[in-house]
Amino acid sequence: MKRILTLVAAAIVPLAALVPLSSSEAAEPSACTNFSVKAPQGAHVDSVTAVDQPGGTVTFPPTPPFPNDPVADVPAYCEVTVQLSHPGAGDHVKTVVWLPKTGWNGRFQALGGSGYWAGEFGAPWANAVKAGYAVASTDAGVGPSPFTADNWALKDGQVNQGLLKNFASRSLHDLAEVGKAVTNQYYGRAASYSYWNGCSTGGRQGYVEAQQHPDDFDGILAASPAINWDRWTVAAIWPAVVMNNEHTYPTKCEFDEFTKAAIQACGIDAPQKCHWAPERLIGKTILCEGKPVTITAADARVVRKIWDGGPWYGLTRGTPFDGLAVSDGQHATPFVVPDSWVRNFLKLDPSFDTGKLTYAQYYKLFRQSQAQYNKVIGSDNPDLSAFKRSGGKLLSWHGLADTLIPAQGTVDYRKRVERELGRVDSFYRLFLVPGAGHCVGANTPTDPLGALVKWVEQGKAPKTLSDLNKQ
Repeated sequence: MKRILTLVAAAIVPLAALVPLSSSEAAEPSACTNFSVKAPQGAHVDSVTAVDQPGGTVTFPPTPPFPNDPVADVPAYCEVTVQLSHPGAGDHVKTVVWLPKTGWNGRFQALGGSGYWAGEFGAPWANAVKAGYAVASTDAGVGPSPFTADNWALKDGQVNQGLLKNFASRSLHDLAEVGKAVTNQYYGRAASYSYWNGCSTGGRQGYVEAQQHPDDFDGILAASPAINWDRWTVAAIWPAVVMNNEHTYPTKCEFDEFTKAAIQACGIDAPQKCHWAPERLIGKTILCEGKPVTITAADARVVRKIWDGGPWYGLTRGTPFDGLAVSDGQHATPFVVPDSWVRNFLKLDPSFDTGKLTYAQYYKLFRQSQAQYNKVIGSDNPDLSAFKRSGGKLLSWHGLADTLIPAQGTVDYRKRVERELGRVDSFYRLFLVPGAGHCVGANTPTDPLGALVKWVEQGKAPKTLSDLNKQ
């Protein structure tokens, strides 16, 4: 890659300081009733409901393990729910829009999902309204579970193609059209700017929008994106396949020792360039829960295979193993999201045990997933020329210590875009974040949306990681 932007000190204007609507531009909202929504192409509007909500402290049902804390001081808002269906799909898609009654900043924001969640229906939604956005999200008709597709993937023993299409792409464009139309009707004018905001699955969805519907959003924030979905999902069970085939199950304590040693040897700034050998720990005795444990050659062999990856990128050295390499000392437990993909979409059998896969069977499934689903949900088309012509801005960041989705896949995509289009920093910027994990936690940027807004509306592109943080 010619330019992957990395850590240098700089500053950013906080989102609150960005220029809002002037008093002369501010729109007087209409009544929260009688919305008329035109169906997106290929869809049918089944129902539209609108409810006045008082705001205040807004609470949400628990969604373990994700925090869904109450959000205080939310302004009163109009909640519009649009039910869509697509002929022949047998689906029921819910798109929900929240419209602040006062303080609208003239912007529309669509929120992406996580895992098999197609959209966000929790605290980030209320915080977006609190910040003045008209905000919307969709469930794509696939249900409420972020971890498994068991409840919707199959229909009569075959892949439910209608719901898979919704989840992969169709519902995203529907969301953009419905959300912006409802916003326009409520305030009596179109939003001045429209933004996509998502991480993980939400990041993948942002790239889909840039690739397939380049006019939907002025700015797209796509963090830790699950692009290369057809390959990443199978690659993410590689650590469990390795442990089960090697019949060696290092404990968390042992894995942590390898992580610590790699960081000590290489630091955290460029783990993809680290080549520290796990064999150096062979014979070392450490204390695990007060008991001495000696690291073996078999332990080092497992770690090396996980770091090297199978047919796709492995974990970078120094990244915690907790997300993808989990065992009880006798059995490995694969990450539930990709495990569900393999069971349902590749084996067509929700009861299939991925713990019994041989290396040969695993590689065959990887090739199957790529051949069968890349054009459906791969989300990695490097031709962003239409998005560039539309004037859109794509801002992406990825943690170099991401425990679930290795950053190398995102870097590879960026390189492919540059091979396709040449220099792309004028509309597409990728930041690699040392020490940051998956979407949230230590070292992750604190205000990337603010940086994107500043880029779109003021033409001031973020140049360093510091530009993605509140000052």
